[in-house]
Amino acid sequence: MPIRLIALDIDGTLLNSHFSVSEHNRAAIAEATRRGIEVALVTGRRYDFALPVAQQIDSALTLIVNNGALVRTKEGQTHLRHLLPRETAHRVLQATTTWRYGASVVFDRPRANQVMLETIDLEDGIRGAYYKRNLPFLGEARPLESCLTEDPIQVMLSGPVAPMREAETALRSVQFSGEFALAVTVYEAKDFSMLDVINPRISKGTTLAEWAGQRGYARQEILAIGDNHNDEEMLSFAGVPVVMENAVPELKTRGWHVTHTNDDDGVAAAIERFALRETPECA
Repeated sequence: MPIRLIALDIDGTLLNSHFSVSEHNRAAIAEATRRGIEVALVTGRRYDFALPVAQQIDSALTLIVNNGALVRTKEGQTHLRHLLPRETAHRVLQATTTWRYGASVVFDRPRANQVMLETIDLEDGIRGAYYKRNLPFLGEARPLESCLTEDPIQVMLSGPVAPMREAETALRSVQFSGEFALAVTVYEAKDFSMLDVINPRISKGTTLAEWAGQRGYARQEILAIGDNHNDEEMLSFAGVPVVMENAVPELKTRGWHVTHTNDDDGVAAAIERFALRETPECA
């Protein structure tokens, strides 16, 4: 069955180590869209943080962002939106005060105050680099709970891997754990992890399935490519799941196809193999 939808993770997958889209990857995506295949960037990034990546690609794209909370076009039209109830967000913040140093609340707002923090520390390592790139979208609120004047997209915790695993364990054990879902992204080599607390109905996989249903695509017509824990549901849903050679080890034990690394045009290789030629059965 030919591929009709390609779902691509961004960080560690589409982007190389220099945070750019290679010419080979751009050419493969362009050829896919020329043949009428829809290409979606499916990412944990906010829309405005994913858009500069999409703009590196001169092709029509769908953006599934915030780990499935929003589906939006490259031009800004919103198709789907699943927010986290503010009451749940408040309880999450109260349950994770130990890790407040790396907490933020993300909203679906035009520009200012999209990402709310208690303190914006531009010298705070990996987080500080993110803050510098996104400064026009940031705001401060003390205490952080006071920003919850509307339903947010998500609560996000970030920091070194070990404390974020502790935060994840704590959140999975709270009595209200059924009120939210967790999307976990781990970069062991950088000792950095992100924990996204989102609407309980969503993940990259569930929103991809919802979007595919609206578009009339069968699972067997979907190619998905990813590298991290938050890609697992998306890869499980897709008829043709492909993991990057640089993926977290757990994903490479699932019997899914493995492509080249993100520095060796793994996305292009997978598109050429599975979407631009006859699709083989998954091993």
